[in-house]
Amino acid sequence: MLDLKLYKSENRPTWCPGCGDFGILNAIKQALAQLEIWPHEVLFVSGIGCGSKLPDYINANGFTTLHGRALPIAQGAKLANPGLHVIAVTGDGDGYGIGGNHFLHAIRRNINITHIVENNMVYGLTKGQYSPTSAKGFISSTTPEGAIERAVNPLALALANGGTFVARGFSGDPKHLAEIIAQAIQHPGYALVDVLQPCVIYNRVNTYEFYEQRVYKLEETDHDPTNPEQAWERAHEWGERIPIGVIYRETGVPTYEEQVSVLQGGGPAETPPRLLTEAEREALLAELA
Repeated sequence: MLDLKLYKSENRPTWCPGCGDFGILNAIKQALAQLEIWPHEVLFVSGIGCGSKLPDYINANGFTTLHGRALPIAQGAKLANPGLHVIAVTGDGDGYGIGGNHFLHAIRRNINITHIVENNMVYGLTKGQYSPTSAKGFISSTTPEGAIERAVNPLALALANGGTFVARGFSGDPKHLAEIIAQAIQHPGYALVDVLQPCVIYNRVNTYEFYEQRVYKLEETDHDPTNPEQAWERAHEWGERIPIGVIYRETGVPTYEEQVSVLQGGGPAETPPRLLTEAEREALLAELA
């Protein structure tokens, strides 16, 4: 196991005290250390939002993109350098709202990236508007009479779209979350880790206490993550009991990059460029003349 100090950033997190993002950051560092993934071997790609500041707070490669566009950039990076561990980090609005189309297509492609969603069920950075995962009736600055729409169920969406690794974690249990993230990174294909992450300022419903009274670990039950029917049932379980852990896992499905013929000899970042022969250079110069 690597030393956690390897991933310590010079930048101090500016999240609100008690924010669930601290637990997620801690869990990610633990997972990387357990898997002995060095900082230069991983790339974090994020969008815009509270949690999307994470690349600044970890000593590793990082790329901050536009709001909702983390997944296409992450996929491009993976195709350019298939040997790199690519982890996309988004919020629920960032990943399931404006980035919802990219979410669906990344799933069906089964490209080998890990997608960690910090799901606090509210827009925190922009001062508390309701988000795609806010419960129906959720009162916010933009829904003073309560949200009209039903909440997005990301786990069910992932399963319905052919997701090969679908999991849920809780930021209040970083050790358990680290185990889930480690499994997601090791999974060959697109891996979703939806993280229940309390926002201590703008969401007074889905608090630490709310989750601590309800969450239970699937590995402590008879749940079979290879059974699609059980996975579908667990993905819809919400209320007095909320499951966390690996909901569904399917192996043996080819990844997107494995099926791209030009990548079979290695990605562009891994393959040295071929130099032109003298005859090719002369032909090219003649064509340009």
